[in-house]
Amino acid sequence: MPRLFFSILLLSTFLCSFALQAQTLKDATANHSPKFKKDYKEEVTQAFSFLNNNKSNEAYATGHKLLKKNLNTVSRANVNLLLGYYFNAKQLLDSSLYYSNRALKYSSLIQLDSLKYRLHSISYNLLAINNKRKGLLKESKKWHYKGLDASQKYNDNSLYYTHLHGLANIYKQMGDYQNALKTFKKCLNYKDDLEIIYGSYINIGDIYATLEDYNASNEYYEKALKLSEQDRNFYALAVIKTSLAANYYTQNNVEDAISLYHEVIQLSEDKEYKQLALDTRLAIGSIYLDLKQYHDAQIVFSSGLNNAIELGYLNAQQNIYDNLKYIFIEKNDYKSALEFSSKSNHIKDSINQLQRDKEINEIEVKYKTIQKEKEIKVLQVENNNRKLEIKNKNEALNNLKLRQEVENKENENKLLSFQNASEKKLTEIILLKKDQEIQQTKLEKEKSAKKIMLYFFLVLLVPIIGLLVIYYQKLQAQSELNKKQEEIKKKEISSIIKDQELKLVKASIKGQNKERKRIAQELHDSIGGNLAAIKLKLNNAPNSSEPHFLSTINSQLDETYDQVRFLSHDLIPKKFSENNFCEVLKEYIHSIWGAKSAFLGYPSQKIDLLDKNLQIEIFKIIQELTTNTIKHAKATIIDLQLNLLENELNILFEDDGVGFNPEHHHEGIGYENIKSRLKKFQGTFNIDSRINRGTIVNIEIPIPVENEV
Repeated sequence: MPRLFFSILLLSTFLCSFALQAQTLKDATANHSPKFKKDYKEEVTQAFSFLNNNKSNEAYATGHKLLKKNLNTVSRANVNLLLGYYFNAKQLLDSSLYYSNRALKYSSLIQLDSLKYRLHSISYNLLAINNKRKGLLKESKKWHYKGLDASQKYNDNSLYYTHLHGLANIYKQMGDYQNALKTFKKCLNYKDDLEIIYGSYINIGDIYATLEDYNASNEYYEKALKLSEQDRNFYALAVIKTSLAANYYTQNNVEDAISLYHEVIQLSEDKEYKQLALDTRLAIGSIYLDLKQYHDAQIVFSSGLNNAIELGYLNAQQNIYDNLKYIFIEKNDYKSALEFSSKSNHIKDSINQLQRDKEINEIEVKYKTIQKEKEIKVLQVENNNRKLEIKNKNEALNNLKLRQEVENKENENKLLSFQNASEKKLTEIILLKKDQEIQQTKLEKEKSAKKIMLYFFLVLLVPIIGLLVIYYQKLQAQSELNKKQEEIKKKEISSIIKDQELKLVKASIKGQNKERKRIAQELHDSIGGNLAAIKLKLNNAPNSSEPHFLSTINSQLDETYDQVRFLSHDLIPKKFSENNFCEVLKEYIHSIWGAKSAFLGYPSQKIDLLDKNLQIEIFKIIQELTTNTIKHAKATIIDLQLNLLENELNILFEDDGVGFNPEHHHEGIGYENIKSRLKKFQGTFNIDSRINRGTIVNIEIPIPVENEV
């Protein structure tokens, strides 16, 4: 029998995913503040509330009103995401893709990186969903990978597992069941959202059922069943039981299958899941039909027929009539079979007629609306033309009045201009005479002032020149003194560095000598003593072939071997031999900085399997960087990332401290030690720092092929 409720299960999983995205979008709108332009945060939040509460038309109307307003970049990106999810729910995929790309464009303009990558990740998920629905699975997979990368940059677990769950569904849809199982099982690590966990359990159960591993399938369905009971998600509970029942029937466990179907019917009637109750009855009828229990099948289908008629489900009615026709044919009751066949055809004709009527009504409504819009536009144009005519007439009357006033004023101005011209000539003659007298007096005063200024300038110039000469001599002497002081400081610094290096060398030699002495004592006291005892027994043995003698020698050799093995293991620090490398680094960083630190190792499994000597050197380098940050940076937050990609280990160490200018910064012993450690592995070391911006240290170490996993 086919798996009747597979489509219902997929619908349930999609709704869970959509609810998660809607909540994520709601969180995104609450994480920004207005800047320059308005954010309309309450209106945006209300629009998302409409979308979450199945008021899609109100959400669409609010979104379009907001786009016409002067929104800031964050709000504009969120409104485009809202419209993208609206059209996705309406299955208008091209429109949804259009608004998804617009949201991605606006979110790229946001300066706050954490919010930018969060909105990027949400947009990538919507693009992935739309491409999956269009059947472009490879394109959908690409957007999920981009979303995983964006969500990892700021440790957004909610969006990371949303994309991981979507990627697993793509693998499942492409038939890559191994990768699908692997990815769904990774989703089970996310404990903050039960829907993702039991959604993953359901999908894993579906895959195992497809692979005909019904025991494993039932096991995961049972886990999903427990979680849905815990979460009190009764609809998911009913859907999971239908999948379990289908598995039982496929395994020829008819009684358990029918029992589970009856439980689903009871639950659906209690919670008023009428569609699910009807489909479950039809599934039981199909089982009885397969088992040729025609009487029981007839009872079930007849009961389901009443529900289908009550609910108005025409497709279900047609399906029931076809099954009843088949039952009565098998019973040789052709009259009843003909009656049900005619009813099935009647329902089929009704469906076709309703579809035609719906199409005709839609076309008629569209035509009438277009006609009304045209009439409204014509009336608007006529009203505008009348307003323009009245306005033009008024403007013409005003222009005539203005022309008359201008002509009158021009005549008055001509008379006044003649009078003013004669008066101006008289005043100009008087003013010219006065100007000549004033200019003569000014010239005499200027000559006397210039002579006084010249004498005064000469008196001041001589002492100023003397002072400049003295000041220049002092500057030369001061510069020579500064040069000598700098040379003395450089010599002092070099001597201090040499003393420190000498102390480090002495300390290293002292530690090595101590370790050599300890190893020598172990070799002499333990291993040497055992070997001497073995030699003495071999020399003094009367008969070396005796069993007791050989067992004694073997036990002493085993003891000596264990001591050698213990000594060799003791040379490696315990925290590296007993713990994973990434856990050691994470514990070290958190022990110093606590919650104000972040650590990311990707992929952690490969990093944990690096050579122990390389791990010890990396740990010492990170210790040195942390010590420098504590001493000099005055930092509050540090971020450490290790990425192993394409035969290269990248270490990124970042703090938010006071920073420094690398061009004027003298590298101390710590940085010299780091460079010397990296030189053993052909590693590179770069520093990027600005004053009051913090420091970023980038280290790249090539990893040989034999050290890879």
